[in-house]
Amino acid sequence: MENMIEVKGLTKTFKSYKKGKGLSGTIKTLFKREVTEIEAVKDISFNIRPGEIIGYIGANGAGKSTTIKMMTGILNPTSGFVKVDGRVPYEKRQENAKHIGVVFGQKTQLWWDLPVGETFAILKEVYQVPDAFYAEQMKYFDEIFELSEFMGQTVRTLSLGQRMRADLAASMLHNPKVLFLDEPTIGLDVMVKERIRKAIKDMNKRYGTTILLTTHDMSDIEELCHRIIIIDKGQLLYDGGIDTIRRDFGYERKIVFDLRYDDAEVVGAILQQMRDEIQGCTPENMTYTLSESQLSVIFNRNEINISSIMNYVLQHLNVIDFSVKDMDIEAIVKRF
Repeated sequence: MENMIEVKGLTKTFKSYKKGKGLSGTIKTLFKREVTEIEAVKDISFNIRPGEIIGYIGANGAGKSTTIKMMTGILNPTSGFVKVDGRVPYEKRQENAKHIGVVFGQKTQLWWDLPVGETFAILKEVYQVPDAFYAEQMKYFDEIFELSEFMGQTVRTLSLGQRMRADLAASMLHNPKVLFLDEPTIGLDVMVKERIRKAIKDMNKRYGTTILLTTHDMSDIEELCHRIIIIDKGQLLYDGGIDTIRRDFGYERKIVFDLRYDDAEVVGAILQQMRDEIQGCTPENMTYTLSESQLSVIFNRNEINISSIMNYVLQHLNVIDFSVKDMDIEAIVKRF
């Protein structure tokens, strides 16, 4: 099977010009500028097969967005090359654009002052989408994104969740072979995130779309991806299964309990008793802190069953509410 995306020896270097201090430094800079080179991406290589959903992750400034911009043809690499569906994107930008979809979570491809419906009509003409297929796609998008509730509104009046649903639909309108999603769920509430994840999975299953996803939300990765690529400071750190990285590096989970009135001594005694009674609940595998009636329990998910902790705390303490959090991407990369 041929690869849908090929990346080999990809490097991108940006030049930064240092400005001198004060007026004399500024005048000196006009005649002689000190150049600093910053390697945003350093000699990375990987292949992605048709139909894969890949998590492309790393801390802020790791080089994720720069890589995507080279894959989409926005940036030229300093060295190395990229091929997407057999094309070099920065050499054949227009042809490449017909076969890919792109969503940047903090930017929109929609026309700010136009109603959403008019924006889709324009994109239909831009991508030369046949009438029958356009009608089919819009019906499909309305089912998964509920677009009809805001199709008459201008883009500027949409909530963040509505805009992201519209942006995703716009990126999928022409049925691209490859979809690049850069932080598509950033800033969204739980219900909208779930709807967007469902749409991504459905698009992949329905059309076999190849998807490259960058995100800081580990839940996105766990629900959508079987394989992840980790990049840090422009360099490739890991390319493999998510189960391996979760087991070896992302094994910590946190449960935060809001308590009604238990004092620290009572809570400490109960948690010490829990360590004695629950298998694997050693000081190495489970720690806790209590601050102003909020109990935070951090535990090793490979050694302790979450239901054991939940059941014990709910039975022995006065819990008002609780939340469960996985390790974030930056923590996993740091530990890796």
